[in-house]
Amino acid sequence: MQPRLIVHAGAWDIPKDQEADHLSGMRCAVSDVFPKLEAGMSALDAVEAAVRVLEDNPALNAGRGAVLNARGEIELDAMLMDGKALRVGAVAAVRNILHPVSLARAVMDRSEHCFLVGPGALEFARTVGIPEVDARELLTERELAYYREHVQGNGRCAAAATFGAAPADTVGAVAMDSEGNLAAATSTGGAPGKLPGRVGDSPLVGAGAYADNEAGAVSTTGWGEYIMRVVLAKTACDLLTNLAAPEAARAAIAILEKRVHGLGGLILIDRHGHCGFAHSTPKMAFAYVDEDGVIAAGMRVR
Repeated sequence: MQPRLIVHAGAWDIPKDQEADHLSGMRCAVSDVFPKLEAGMSALDAVEAAVRVLEDNPALNAGRGAVLNARGEIELDAMLMDGKALRVGAVAAVRNILHPVSLARAVMDRSEHCFLVGPGALEFARTVGIPEVDARELLTERELAYYREHVQGNGRCAAAATFGAAPADTVGAVAMDSEGNLAAATSTGGAPGKLPGRVGDSPLVGAGAYADNEAGAVSTTGWGEYIMRVVLAKTACDLLTNLAAPEAARAAIAILEKRVHGLGGLILIDRHGHCGFAHSTPKMAFAYVDEDGVIAAGMRVR
């Protein structure tokens, strides 16, 4: 099979002055990982590696650059899924971890569980040697300024009030390797001004991501409280049984809009290696390698 890779950097009303950083960050992820995928890297390793690059990017809301909650803290969520064996690893509400996607991978590979949260997830990180970082290493001036202007003293989630203009750069990756195996991963800092302990769709199997070699693999982004209500990633995956990749992506977003008036987006690869993407937000940032091996990065406007 010809390997495939597609990544996203969020679906929201991305300001014009942030578009270049989003596009550059996604290109870096794809250009770094795709050659390794062509050389034999597994799909699961590829989505972890691509998301790690995106988590490192301070322009995006995942890892370094994550938004602050109502208490002025950073809490991170992530998951990945292996489409070959339907294995899942996820973490939520974790602090002081630069790469929560790798902590989720450790949960998958090095524990008997699928999902760890909060202090328990951090304790597990210590046992498997995943380093902690000072919270200040994750904080950016952009997010501190946003918190002070829109969140501090407000008493409500800024995203719930004005989702279209609030940072929502959940990041994700979907890959197919040369053996035809599929995998998906999603990572996020969540909604700005969220209540401490709030968990959105990103680390939830079937909502934030899903992968099944018999159908496809999906990573979602957007307003989590609505995405989880329609189990968006699994819904899109199920639609791939009867629809081509682009049509399945659009149909899943249509369900999100019709049933819960949700704002979100998704990327996917079907079992044949075809890509699809769709969104109901003003913009969505994504990048992939096209049929000619060229990296295509876009800021899709609705």
